[in-house]
Amino acid sequence: MNLANKLTVFRLVLVPFYLVFMLFDFTAYNRYIALGIFIIATITDKLDGSIARKYNMITSFGKFMDPIADKLLVCSALVCLTSLDEIPAWVVITIIAREFLISGIRIIAAEGGVAIAASWWGKTKTIAQMVMTIVIIADIDALFIVEQILIYLSLLLTVISAADYLIKNKNVLTFKDK
Repeated sequence: MNLANKLTVFRLVLVPFYLVFMLFDFTAYNRYIALGIFIIATITDKLDGSIARKYNMITSFGKFMDPIADKLLVCSALVCLTSLDEIPAWVVITIIAREFLISGIRIIAAEGGVAIAASWWGKTKTIAQMVMTIVIIADIDALFIVEQILIYLSLLLTVISAADYLIKNKNVLTFKDK
């Protein structure tokens, strides 16, 4: 297991700790600890990909697990924020539905021997969602308008990136069974 893959696994391990500190109120600092965990996990997302590319550590494990770790982190954070009434459920449902849709397209493509790389729109969407999540977790009253802008920007990028994947990969959805 190389360093990039260890960072991906570390990000997966951080998710339950984030959940515990975000959802259970056993210290006055829970939310700040959850915020720190989320930020560390977000940094590992950037690091693992950079390290894998720079040092030629790209593996099948990394290609498979990195997007799963990202989706688990972001979706877990968003579900927590929904349960705390800090982001509308319909926004989170839209974001999660997009993740299922794109994952399904990737599975269909893989069965046909086609690999679908992350697009610029998909990467931008992920960055926007992570920044949005950090700002919401930080819960700074003065940033309420910024939170709202980030929520709807993330939603817009989610829809645009889904449309981009669908348009660019429509051929994947049309191959016929033998």
